Amino acid sequence: MKIDGTRSHDRATELILAYYAAFNRGDWDAMLALLGEGIIHDLNQGPREIGHEAFAAFLQRMARSYREQLHDIVVMVSPDGARAAAEYIVHGEYVVSDTGLPEARGQKYVLPGGAFFEVNDGRIQRVSNYYNLEDWIAQVGG
Repeated sequence: MKIDGTRSHDRATELILAYYAAFNRGDWDAMLALLGEGIIHDLNQGPREIGHEAFAAFLQRMARSYREQLHDIVVMVSPDGARAAAEYIVHGEYVVSDTGLPEARGQKYVLPGGAFFEVNDGRIQRVSNYYNLEDWIAQVGG
């Protein structure tokens, strides 16, 4: 099979990989450019947030409290390109305390995570993130 970007499946795969490449660069503007106007963001064990403004605020909270890189990213996409999933390993450092979580002291952590996506019109319309919060808390000494 030749993957040349002409199929919906290939374009969705490239979109998700571009999203994570922007994350790893800390390029929030590039991440936001890949999202649909009414982006739905389901936070791990948290509320659903909707819209670019809410997603941008989330990215700022992340940038303040965490230094993270995603490794070993695997993307799986439905044949029609409308749904995708990704699995990865988070390598992070907890640098500033986040509300409701243990105190940050520069603790390092390695944590598997994943996300589910809806894709429409070449943009990410929904991202739902998942990881084991109890594992993270144990690693940062909570």
